[in-house]
Amino acid sequence: MPQLPTVCHITTVHPRYDIRIFRKQCMSLSKFYQVVLIVADGKGHEKKNGISIHDAGLTQTSRIKRFTQSKAHIFNAAISKNAAIYHLHDPELLPLGLKLLKAGKHVIYDSHEDVPRQILSKEYIPTIFKSVISHLYEIYENRCAKKYSCIVAATPFIEKRFKKYNPCTISVNNYPIAEEFRQNTKPEKKPNVVCYVGAITKNRGICETLEALKDTPLELHLAGSFVDKNLQRTLQKNKLWKQVQYFGFVNRKDVVEIISASNAGLVTLHPTKNYIDSLPIKMFEYMAAGLAVVASDFPLWKTIINEFDCGIAVDPLNPSEIREALMYLIKHPLEAERMGRNGLKAIEKYNWRNEKEKLLSIYDNLISK
Repeated sequence: MPQLPTVCHITTVHPRYDIRIFRKQCMSLSKFYQVVLIVADGKGHEKKNGISIHDAGLTQTSRIKRFTQSKAHIFNAAISKNAAIYHLHDPELLPLGLKLLKAGKHVIYDSHEDVPRQILSKEYIPTIFKSVISHLYEIYENRCAKKYSCIVAATPFIEKRFKKYNPCTISVNNYPIAEEFRQNTKPEKKPNVVCYVGAITKNRGICETLEALKDTPLELHLAGSFVDKNLQRTLQKNKLWKQVQYFGFVNRKDVVEIISASNAGLVTLHPTKNYIDSLPIKMFEYMAAGLAVVASDFPLWKTIINEFDCGIAVDPLNPSEIREALMYLIKHPLEAERMGRNGLKAIEKYNWRNEKEKLLSIYDNLISK
């Protein structure tokens, strides 16, 4: 039996079991290829679910240090795999991709975020510099994109942007694995409980969400990591924090259980440029679990919610509007259940099974060249 071609995914930012990289892409590809995943978390090598995980042994927390100190190390680890295709998942790996292209390799750049717009919302970058940094980065990213074998975009908006520079660009949306929620033994829903699961920041609406609990019997089940620990300490001193059950960062099994035990799922991100045209995985995971969603009233999100009648779109900057939507769902459980069932129907369209086929077609086309 001929040996399967080797393909190599690389990330120095994301965790080794990242849902998009490991669970969706690598595991989908592992049925047809030998898959290597290079990470940089210092946790050692392992083989999991048929995927060989190579730890580059770098644990720098600073993006600048990772970029300046690890380029040669990561390149040597990558080139030693002699893969037919290299799939890069971080903007800081763009120079590495250019070196791999010069070595005669097929290289895919996976754009998880619209980075130039994301830069504009970074709180740690002084406002006076944001536009300049965003513009310069976009010029560099576009130049790199022209040279890459293919661009995988996480949303149609990002796909449209890169298509101007590289005709081999396709969106592989980060939709949920529907079976992950269907296989779960549904826990009994807890009265008055709503949830938010994901990274916790001001721009993702945590302050307005907390304020929305005021003068209600609502209990927020919150899971994820605070990006800003000062924000965490401030919110935990708020008297409304007593209505929060905070789980911290949890594994996938716990994510499914927390979502499935809730009566509504929150995804009230602020109207920043990088969020407005995004497709937040959590909104679709809430749908896959049969939850009504309360989401920001961005045109794209509102269109999806209205098409399937699976939730309520609100002004994410208005705690009163968020509160009103949540209380409506709590006071009208049959209506919330109906919206949840509609969300399940939507997942027939918005699921990883459909996206997987697009990913496989990209690989088949590159391997055949």
